[in-house]
Amino acid sequence: MHRRFAALVLVVTTCAAVAQHSQPLTVLKTIPLPGVTGKFDHFAYDGASNRLFAAAAGNHTIEVIDVPAGKVLQEISGLGKPHGVAWIADRGRLFVADGALAALKVYEGTPFKLIANLPLSDDADDMVYDEATKLLYVGHGGSTAAAPGRVAVVDVIKLVIIDNLPMETHPEALEIDPVSHRIFVNVADAAKVAVIDGATHKVTARWPLTRAKDNVPLAFVPESQALLLGCRTPPTALLVNASDVKEIGSVPSSAGADDLFYDAASHRAYLIAGSGTVDVLEVRADKLRSIGEVETASGAKTGLLVPGLHQLFVGMPSVGSRPSQVRVFTTP
Repeated sequence: MHRRFAALVLVVTTCAAVAQHSQPLTVLKTIPLPGVTGKFDHFAYDGASNRLFAAAAGNHTIEVIDVPAGKVLQEISGLGKPHGVAWIADRGRLFVADGALAALKVYEGTPFKLIANLPLSDDADDMVYDEATKLLYVGHGGSTAAAPGRVAVVDVIKLVIIDNLPMETHPEALEIDPVSHRIFVNVADAAKVAVIDGATHKVTARWPLTRAKDNVPLAFVPESQALLLGCRTPPTALLVNASDVKEIGSVPSSAGADDLFYDAASHRAYLIAGSGTVDVLEVRADKLRSIGEVETASGAKTGLLVPGLHQLFVGMPSVGSRPSQVRVFTTP
């Protein structure tokens, strides 16, 4: 082989190997959902039976998906606009925050049947569960003065709302520190992060952001006691201290940040943006850096990371002749 040609082959082969190694996410499979229209909102996962619960907000349904088989087991209908979804494994109950019907709906059984309907305000949205206290925190309201922003505190055993905590505007993402039982709330329209004491159910802090606003998604970084925020204006990922939101680091991000997950094992975060990408970030105690981005589709704005599976699920709305689907990526 000619030396120059051999060198060229070596360079091309090396570049291809590097590109393959540096690819931050790899598509494992897609699960087609041909009967679903419109965009997806939040997801939940049942690890015992490998079921994925997808809030098909535009379709007014919850899709109960058998992940290994790649098929829908049940379509829960009769919903207005399902947003938040939570699977409480030890109770065998599925909680759905319905933004249009202003309610928290609770299902159980096989197939799922409605067992409770708790009243909330409009735009009932994201939620987070404290397994130790058996309390579910649900953001809702904030669209009008008559329906101010609140975080409902729900007893998942008795199925009652035990408190309703005031927020300045609509609560977006909620996250929890399971050790201190602090609940962090992104109050995007006010460009603030609120903190709820899980023991007293008091709002203990309302921290303003100065570098960016429209902070919609949120993730907690336990080993460094930090918060990772996805901001839309300007499109930025912010890493801040969880005790005072002092900035640790920031990087530009894709537009339309809507969902965000952190994997402690790999120190990676996945920011899902409605502009059609997943931004992959490396999160360390003292820095934040971008690893790369993976293309999805315009309007694919939500998903779910399941660290135990090393999989990231992203909801893909139908486009043209391509039906709605859940795209499954493998993660490190």
